Amino acid sequence: MPEERREKFETSSGIELPDQFGPDNTTRIDYPGDLGNAGEFPYTRGVRKNMYRGKFWTMRQYAGFATAQESNERYKYLLSQGTTGLSVAFDLPTQIGLDSDDPLAMGEVGKVGVAIDSIDDMLTLLDGIPLDKVSTSMTINSTASTLLCLYLAVARKQNVGFDKVSGTIQNDILKEYIARGTYIYPPKPSLRLITDTFAFCAAEVPNWNTISISGYHIREAGSTAAQELAFTLADAICYVQSAIDVGLKVDDFAPRLSFFFNSHNNLLEEIAKFRAARRLWARIMRDRFKAQNPKSLMLRFHTQTAGSTLTAQQPEVNVVRTTIQALAAVLGGTQSLHTNSMDEALSLPTESAARVALRTQQVIAHESGVADTVDPLAGSYAIEELTTRLEKLASDYIAKIDDMGGMLRAIETGYVQREIQEAAYQYQRAVETKDAIVVGVNKFQSDEAEAIPILRIDEQIERNQVERLRALRERRDTSRSTAAVNKLGEAAAGTENLLPHILACVEAEVTVGEISNKLRDIWGEYREAVTV
Repeated sequence: MPEERREKFETSSGIELPDQFGPDNTTRIDYPGDLGNAGEFPYTRGVRKNMYRGKFWTMRQYAGFATAQESNERYKYLLSQGTTGLSVAFDLPTQIGLDSDDPLAMGEVGKVGVAIDSIDDMLTLLDGIPLDKVSTSMTINSTASTLLCLYLAVARKQNVGFDKVSGTIQNDILKEYIARGTYIYPPKPSLRLITDTFAFCAAEVPNWNTISISGYHIREAGSTAAQELAFTLADAICYVQSAIDVGLKVDDFAPRLSFFFNSHNNLLEEIAKFRAARRLWARIMRDRFKAQNPKSLMLRFHTQTAGSTLTAQQPEVNVVRTTIQALAAVLGGTQSLHTNSMDEALSLPTESAARVALRTQQVIAHESGVADTVDPLAGSYAIEELTTRLEKLASDYIAKIDDMGGMLRAIETGYVQREIQEAAYQYQRAVETKDAIVVGVNKFQSDEAEAIPILRIDEQIERNQVERLRALRERRDTSRSTAAVNKLGEAAAGTENLLPHILACVEAEVTVGEISNKLRDIWGEYREAVTV
């Protein structure tokens, strides 16, 4: 018997879907005002006139594990297989400003990413990789300014000018308070580090994306597509306003803002989400912040396929999920893309799984034909209506957050977190009642044992990393490193831009943990308020 379908159809954002979209049940579109050509305001159809007919999106594979040496070997392998940019994953101690020999780091060194304690590690990580030719994305937040300075210190050793390096640091602390938790300092000094980075890079590192405002982790925490869009842009509004409040001119830093979105399973909703994001951001920057530079209005974004959708059951099926999600990102006009590997619900990716994930992007680029036409789904009743409705839902959220006093206040009161938690709860209920089907989990299960190779991190790696760190401390010029970190502390207590002082520290072989601890001494640590 044919399988019965449900009576009501809707997207993750609660947008009810009719049997079919047509002129009688869709919002009228004004082409120049709502769509426009690609490369023109409001950029709904893309930020470049010819999009992928000019060049493909940057194909990144998020990678980093164990030691800098092992991660370097993986990067060289991925570059040899056709990746066009690096994407670095750091271990948890590095993310929260702990050196590998810190007691709190025990058991976590090199586990979910690469351990980076000092300039020695960064030199090893980037050995043989020309920083004037390869762009690098670094998924790092609380310690983003330090990792950027380590990257620049390596560029200097390669005799590569700061104006020749390109890449992105995530540097998005607000979403850490919302959804992820790798914060160190309270919000105000954390925002200072971000605006200091904006100012420093505007003057010294003009081709660096100073922030990647991330909806990815908001979605991974359980948000809907509309919430991901709304809360990401609300975070962005907070960053822009913070930079303006400290005296920066919007068109001096806004062209280097970038975004990072999740791509989920609902193909049409995800495509519409990306298009709505571009249109809404262009209007916000023009109307709210009075930006004049067209590049300030362009929402450029990286996409990663949805890790939270990957299943440990029947992991090969994850290749199909990832393909759908990657296709949505490309049809939505992403500037760069990471495709998750099929084994990531079980472990860090093996080399062969990472290769299949990369090949997924290459097949879409070279064999599917979808990259040969700019925004090929434009004019579809379904796509345009979903784009309009997602923009409206996100705008309503942003207006509510404005009424609360802005995103910082909305986070402090727990409003954003509660909205995400409720959405996550509703989805889990739908899975449990089978209103939402997850293939291999609550339907189409298999009794066959499934064994695929997984990557295991040798425990000896942590001991070796600690030994290298201690050897660095013994051989370095202690007077130089002490003087550098003390000057950083003085600057943190005042109002100077901190980036030149952090750069001086890393070049004096001060460690990531020592820099973070000095700032902890000045600013304290953030503790999330517990609400009942």
